[in-house]
Amino acid sequence: MDLITLDFETYYDKDFSLRKITLENYIRDPRFEIVGVGIKVNNGDTEWASGTHEELHDYLHTFDWKNSMVLAHNTMFDGAILSWLFNIRPRIWADSLCIARALHGVEVGGSLAVLAERYGIGKKGTEVLDAVGLRRLDFSDEQLDSYGDYCINDVELTYKLFTIMGKNFPKKEMRIIDMTLRMFIEPVLELDLPLLETHLENTKKAKEALVESSGVTKTDLMSNPKFAKLLEAHGVEAPMKTSLTTGKQTYAFAKSDEGFKALLDHDNPAVVALVESRLGVKSSLEESRTERFIGIAKRGLLPVPVRYYAAHTGRWGGDDKINIQNLPSRGVNGKVLKTSIVAPEGHVLIDCDSSQIEARVLAWLAGQDDLVQAFLNKEDVYIKMAARIYGIEEADVTAQQRFVGKTTILGAGYGMGAERFAEQLKGFGTDMPVAEARRVVKIYRDANWKISQLWRSSQHMLVAMSRGDNFTYGVNDSVVCKSSRGTAGIKLPSGLWMKYADLQFEQGERGPEFSYRTRRGRTRIYGGKVVENVCQAIARCIMGEQMLAIARKYKIALTVHDSVVCCVKESEVDEAREYIESCMNKTPAWADGLPIACESGTGKSYGEAG
Repeated sequence: MDLITLDFETYYDKDFSLRKITLENYIRDPRFEIVGVGIKVNNGDTEWASGTHEELHDYLHTFDWKNSMVLAHNTMFDGAILSWLFNIRPRIWADSLCIARALHGVEVGGSLAVLAERYGIGKKGTEVLDAVGLRRLDFSDEQLDSYGDYCINDVELTYKLFTIMGKNFPKKEMRIIDMTLRMFIEPVLELDLPLLETHLENTKKAKEALVESSGVTKTDLMSNPKFAKLLEAHGVEAPMKTSLTTGKQTYAFAKSDEGFKALLDHDNPAVVALVESRLGVKSSLEESRTERFIGIAKRGLLPVPVRYYAAHTGRWGGDDKINIQNLPSRGVNGKVLKTSIVAPEGHVLIDCDSSQIEARVLAWLAGQDDLVQAFLNKEDVYIKMAARIYGIEEADVTAQQRFVGKTTILGAGYGMGAERFAEQLKGFGTDMPVAEARRVVKIYRDANWKISQLWRSSQHMLVAMSRGDNFTYGVNDSVVCKSSRGTAGIKLPSGLWMKYADLQFEQGERGPEFSYRTRRGRTRIYGGKVVENVCQAIARCIMGEQMLAIARKYKIALTVHDSVVCCVKESEVDEAREYIESCMNKTPAWADGLPIACESGTGKSYGEAG
């Protein structure tokens, strides 16, 4: 198999560039034009080719793409050009930017210039700065040659980076990069344009009607203090949260705040109306996303932008300003945007979700055998915890009590204290005195003492690694931690490392405190947070292996959190669903005893399947 490294140079100006519009819009825009392309086959010389679209088409189709791995730096861009404009789809897609994010962490400068300097392999040119506003025919021969040299240098740098970084990069992760890129580069999903246009019109009308029906002014709805008084007039205490920047209490009125979302289910219709009116006035996200979807629908299929290694834990994330990882399920018309994403003619979507994956990983990692067995027995662990908290039979647990049990397992599982636990419950619309929260947290810790022990082991790990020592803990010593050159790392089952750059220790008022360096400054870390990171990272490793197994037979259209959405032929839906579920229910060999489960749904649209 050949390795083809490439880099497209394209027209841009001050108004038409990737800084102004999305990648998808940029490539599909009528203004888009290729100035030239640099191509290197294996270790051969890099060629520069410039010409008309037809000339480039003929040139590009001289290569054996079907038996090649294509490499670029940000392959979503170069790969999309190959796929959408030239109908070229190689055997494997690779990306030096993705590899850099996985190896060095999401906080590392991932630009070609930064990485080239980091590895001492050369310098990135600046000729592109002289190309602003120049179309291919605007270049003089000298300028075009200079631009070609710039492109050739980028290709050479990309190739050198790959030979260095890819040397010990896990092969399985290379396949996951390929699978992730295909969601964008080789799209299959369509968008229901009439539904989106109707939704946009209804959204605008509903926003106007909401404000009018609220009986208050727009200013009252926009102002946090005035809105809090409106809630208080209905006997509702305004939900609060602790600011991450100041550490002070502030209003939890963001649409993502759980306490605010809980008010949408309030018993008083007047309160619900106020909250919906506030959302209608303050939020334009649903409207802007709908407009963006309409634009994509008019241009073609939906490329799903999923960022590989978007989080510290290796999780995927949204990209290209549409963030399909976080489409609204509420709002004026609920999950219309999800429903607008549809399978092509003759196909359906299967949405398979891994159930409670992080809670299951936590129990297994800690060796909390009774909790592991409860998962294996398909018991409702939230009800079991609620029954223990309230001292009642499981059959007598109410929905509200189960909610408290669920919050306890998901929140207290990472070392959350009583004050924060009470604050979290309040954010969900449930008041609990700190004294009662303290009792609940103790019940959880007593019942799951091995999980508590795991937090302490993680704290000991931080101590050891801040001193430059190595450490091993967890079930079968599965968590391997090493420290070198100021960077602490935890080895993941994928073969990659979750890193804590410049891990430092200092003595705080309550004991030892640890922090590590990120782009935004230093971030506090502690035993419980480490456990959370490890569980999320392991869950991602499991998902990656499951998705690779699925991708052997079926097209993965998108992934959202712990779910996988596949596009399959209608005639194969039963067989496909059975196969996909079997993949999602399979425990990796390295996680023997881990209880895994999944749920799936089918539908013509993503909204119906999910």
